[in-house]
Amino acid sequence: MSTPADNTPPATADHSNTANASVEASDAVENTHGHIRTFVRRAGRVSNAQQRFQDEWLPKIGVLHQTTPLDYAALFGRDAPTVFEIGFGMGETTAKIAQARPQHNFIACEVHTPGIGNLCKLIATENIANLRICAHDAIEVLRDMIPPNSLAGIHVFFPDPWNKKRHHKRRLIQSPMVAQLATRLAPGGYLHCATDIEDYAEQMLAVMQAEPLLENTCDNAHGGFAPRPDYRPLTKFEQRGLRLGHGVWDVIFRRKG
Repeated sequence: MSTPADNTPPATADHSNTANASVEASDAVENTHGHIRTFVRRAGRVSNAQQRFQDEWLPKIGVLHQTTPLDYAALFGRDAPTVFEIGFGMGETTAKIAQARPQHNFIACEVHTPGIGNLCKLIATENIANLRICAHDAIEVLRDMIPPNSLAGIHVFFPDPWNKKRHHKRRLIQSPMVAQLATRLAPGGYLHCATDIEDYAEQMLAVMQAEPLLENTCDNAHGGFAPRPDYRPLTKFEQRGLRLGHGVWDVIFRRKG
């Protein structure tokens, strides 16, 4: 894969939960369940339309946090391979992928209120039947609700980069998290991460290579990174970054067995 042309942080992705000053003031804060927060709840403006669609549609297609495993067949009204997404931003990519892959079920987690409202709007206006939203911390959803060996795929696209070195511990893709993600995949299921931050891409690759349950889907011809698959559409931020010569890295591993 190509590397960024300079050291300027690339503006290719809408990092929907980018760290802000509140973390600078409270670097060691953990949530009430004890794990380090990997996101910041940003205060974003919710449009009238986003609020209206969220109020009407989240009760229909929302998945509430619970402490028992989900029954995918009951949730979607059918048996189909299920893909879990962590952090969907404003939801455009999530909606496009769900539309392009009607044979799959999708559960998407996000805590950013404008994004939740926007994806509700897309689901309603585009009549997307195979997509559900969980407006909750994805780490807790994964831990409490996703049964082991049950997922066909996991998507983690452009997670918070936490660029300051002292904040790297807050990055989502760490060895313990990857180990847990791997256990939720069915044999042959895939874990697909993407980032526009070079050192985070290298971290993703290293921790996924070190996970014994996973194997890389890409050989060393691309340094272990995968070409962007057709199912992941280019975002407007990614297109702009690529025009400016910035890099984007996809890392796709498969559950062994």
